[in-house]
Amino acid sequence: MLFEDSKWDGKYSLAGVSDLAGGWSRARGWSCSGSCGIYQSLLRWLVIAVGLVRAYLAKGSYHSLYYSIEKPLKFFQTGALLEILHCALGIVPSSVVLTAFQVMSRVFLTWAVTHSVKEVQSEDSVLLFVVAWTITEIIRYSFYTFSLLNHLPYLIKWARYTLFIVLYPMGVSGELLTIYAALPFVRQSGLYSISLPNKYNFSFDYYTFLILVMISYIPIFPQLYFHMLHQRRKVLSHSEEHKKSE
Repeated sequence: MLFEDSKWDGKYSLAGVSDLAGGWSRARGWSCSGSCGIYQSLLRWLVIAVGLVRAYLAKGSYHSLYYSIEKPLKFFQTGALLEILHCALGIVPSSVVLTAFQVMSRVFLTWAVTHSVKEVQSEDSVLLFVVAWTITEIIRYSFYTFSLLNHLPYLIKWARYTLFIVLYPMGVSGELLTIYAALPFVRQSGLYSISLPNKYNFSFDYYTFLILVMISYIPIFPQLYFHMLHQRRKVLSHSEEHKKSE
């Protein structure tokens, strides 16, 4: 694996990320409460991207690349729970509800599906959603970073409000295919399921729960997708009008 515990230091460590982001922020006299969090998030996803590229170049194949970034992905994605608080405090300019849904769904997929059902970790669908997440977050936090610098290139803005057209369906497809691939193993093993009788008189079927999770994508994903399309028209059309006025 690319990220062994013994190698998880230096420029790829969380401390290194924090020091770099903190130094950059202090150099400009900004409050670390907001800017450092954004820089750290950007650098964390860059770590994932570098890990994927290095593993691909070393193996010469995209199959089972998940194992090369498994540890940092789990660590960073779990740490992303703080983003919900950041949104609530106004540190990051995003909707609390949308951010909570996105973060919780990713944490669920990372731990309750991919981590818990080892058999799916080699599925290409896992790489599909990991790549989609990585590119999406690098673009998003690049957008926030340049906005803080008061110098937002049009290319970054365009990428932020355009590439999701491909990346969102790509990520959702990977997530759904991974959950679907986990179903037979969950059913066979009875993972996280609770059967009657028991002293609490309560039962839970994780297999059924995963199917319900998959069904929930039907009403939720289109709403998020069309919301982004609306935002794209609003933001990019405003940018075009601004260019013409200049």
